[in-house]
Amino acid sequence: MGPVAGAWQWLTTGANWAGEKGVWHRLGEHLWLSGLCLVLSCLIALPVALWLGHLGKGGALAVNVSNIGRAVPTYAVLVLLTLSPLGTAGDWPTVIALVLFAVPPLLTNAYLGMREADRDAVEAARGMGMSGPQLLLRVEIPLAYPLLMTGIRSAAVQVVATATLAALAGGGGLGRIITAGFGNYNTAQVVAGALLVAVLALLVEGLLVLADRAFDPMRGRRRAGRTARRAGNAALSPAHKPFAPASPGVIRSDPTSSEPIRTD
Repeated sequence: MGPVAGAWQWLTTGANWAGEKGVWHRLGEHLWLSGLCLVLSCLIALPVALWLGHLGKGGALAVNVSNIGRAVPTYAVLVLLTLSPLGTAGDWPTVIALVLFAVPPLLTNAYLGMREADRDAVEAARGMGMSGPQLLLRVEIPLAYPLLMTGIRSAAVQVVATATLAALAGGGGLGRIITAGFGNYNTAQVVAGALLVAVLALLVEGLLVLADRAFDPMRGRRRAGRTARRAGNAALSPAHKPFAPASPGVIRSDPTSSEPIRTD
């Protein structure tokens, strides 16, 4: 039996889904850990990025410093934290490692979204007398929303995929299915665990895409803009201009002759 067929057989066995070591329990642990890390990352990165983007100062330095974390493997950070005094603090080594891993895309995309907001709209709002907080909440953040959500989606998928490392530090999650498969020399279980993580990451990405479209504060304006552009293109296209046939009795001029030609 091949690994794919074996993984399918493992996934369709009801006993593998029940109990504390079953898929449902591990899935709940994985979602809780991933959600906690993502929320903490957003609470750390987004306020800093939005405020620096609003001020236009210090953002490049913050982005470069946060990107240094991408050069350090998450597994190495997790091992170092596990060997430190934090190793006895439950899931905190995993939480800290995943938060450090998720902060860079959140910080970078939020800051770039703020800096690439339409400056004419920002200056117009400032000229209308909006205060700094009003300008931030009512103009800059809505304009930065697409890049902001891109960073959140990227961080969420990365956290869900990387949270499998929690099993190496004794934590829970779907990674425990994979490590148990390695321990039992059960290739089918390893493949099944990997498939579960991949499907979960895709589902999270899809749900965040739907949330992005549903909560976009500029959705109505963007839709109206696309409709207006389509209408303008249709009006300018020769293919959409109706052909008006000549009525009977109309006199036309023959370009090859100076005499008028009667169509009837």
